[in-house]
Amino acid sequence: MDGVLFDSMPGHAVAWVKAMQQYGLEMRPEEVYENEGRTGASTINIITQRTRNRAATEEEVWQIYAAKCIYFNEYLAEHGDAPAMPGAAEVLAAVKRRGLRPVLVTGSAQESLLTRLNKSYPGVFEPQFMVTANDVRYGKPDPEPYLMGLQKAGVQADEAIVIENAPLGVRAARAAGIFTIAVNTGPLPPRVLIEAGANAVLPSMSDLAQLIALLTTC
Repeated sequence: MDGVLFDSMPGHAVAWVKAMQQYGLEMRPEEVYENEGRTGASTINIITQRTRNRAATEEEVWQIYAAKCIYFNEYLAEHGDAPAMPGAAEVLAAVKRRGLRPVLVTGSAQESLLTRLNKSYPGVFEPQFMVTANDVRYGKPDPEPYLMGLQKAGVQADEAIVIENAPLGVRAARAAGIFTIAVNTGPLPPRVLIEAGANAVLPSMSDLAQLIALLTTC
């Protein structure tokens, strides 16, 4: 979702850094992109382990993630809602025209998720074809989220294609045996996505939309 459907990662980077600082932890902005796709609890545990040599308590996870959500909403209030990623609507329109089923697999657990999706992409995503952080025990890079996505869609791995922007998401999709196209919408160098196992890397969702248009006219 973030970095593929919405240009929202800059806001998440600011929010995570501020939330960690509030609770005496340090997280560099680039680490937010490197850990994108993890559940909030997993991200918090990684930083807590590094800083305090122990796992975060349940209370710490709740407090830090709640602070992160507040800072993210403050960022949106100051800068405006995160815009739809350029090219994403065209990609989804092509998916629907071909009779394919879009399945959302996200590490987010925020309650505003479905509202945001319906506002920017009306009629595209259905709740029964969504996998969020609330649905899984293990987040990305574990393959569980994408295996659950396959199950909900009723297809096998070789009948699906994953569109990802984050290295952990790429690793999760490839571990699930799915052909994965990475769109490099963030600041990480392309080699990071290649090393994560992406079958192809494109510079943006707009480039993916152009590729789909070219393939469907051949």
